Amino acid sequence: MSDRRRTLNGMTGVGRTADELNTAIRALWPAGAEQPTDLDEYQRLLVEWAAASRAERGEQRLAA
Repeated sequence: MSDRRRTLNGMTGVGRTADELNTAIRALWPAGAEQPTDLDEYQRLLVEWAAASRAERGEQRLAA
């Protein structure tokens, strides 16, 4: 897990990167399957991934 700081719902904390979350999401969706193996976990990870992606884009803009 990454030690990078993330902001989610106005609270800053340690979270996973979008790449780490993407890997976890892909692991829930086997090749050729019509849906993920754990739909609830998949949906939770998508929300976390979206927040991490927004935070990373914000960090990139600040660094520019």
